[in-house]
Amino acid sequence: MTTERIVLLGGLWLDGSVWTGVAGELATRGRHAVPVTLPGQGDGNTSATLADQLTAVLAAVDAGPGRSVVVGHSAACTLAWMAADARPGRVAKVVLIGGFPSDDGQPYADFFEISDGVMPFPGWKPFDGADAADLDEEARQAFAAAAIPVPEGVARGIVRLTDERRFDVPVLVVCPEFTPAEAQELIAAGDVPELARARHVELADIDSGHWPMLTRPTELAQILAGA
Repeated sequence: MTTERIVLLGGLWLDGSVWTGVAGELATRGRHAVPVTLPGQGDGNTSATLADQLTAVLAAVDAGPGRSVVVGHSAACTLAWMAADARPGRVAKVVLIGGFPSDDGQPYADFFEISDGVMPFPGWKPFDGADAADLDEEARQAFAAAAIPVPEGVARGIVRLTDERRFDVPVLVVCPEFTPAEAQELIAAGDVPELARARHVELADIDSGHWPMLTRPTELAQILAGA
């Protein structure tokens, strides 16, 4: 089978529209991008679970005639890796942007306070520094206004990984607010156990903050097209 699709998964608080610029750039390069609006992050379903999100990702992977490159951003790096675990023969490569996959048995994204069954965007203080350095005030206000609270069933869902064939799926780590050298150090030190066991890991640098699909869509698309 040939690789024909690039499935795009946004991180917390984001829907599929965050990939508009990247998808357009990929189209000019002859690549078929499939931005996914995850359950609970754009469809109004506040009772969505992590299992629901994985089901949506696998539906996108299974829809194509060939294999897919699955791209996960931030927390969704884990979701992309879960897709490789569930479909090791259908996922040609996993691309991780600004994050690393969690281990089996760990909470998916239990990072911030849950209120009324959802995890709202916590404001910009937790992202001071390199994460948001390339977002001006207007961009920050627009991001915060559009941010979609993440259902508790997603944020506190438990990661399940069962098929060791996932370690044969090639991985590309795109490094925005951290460097490839820093990422390699984490992997080598055993701080990212899943990638320490992966057999084919590449690293790519991009000069951006944590959201390069917003601030560097052309550069990010070029990296993804090469994947």
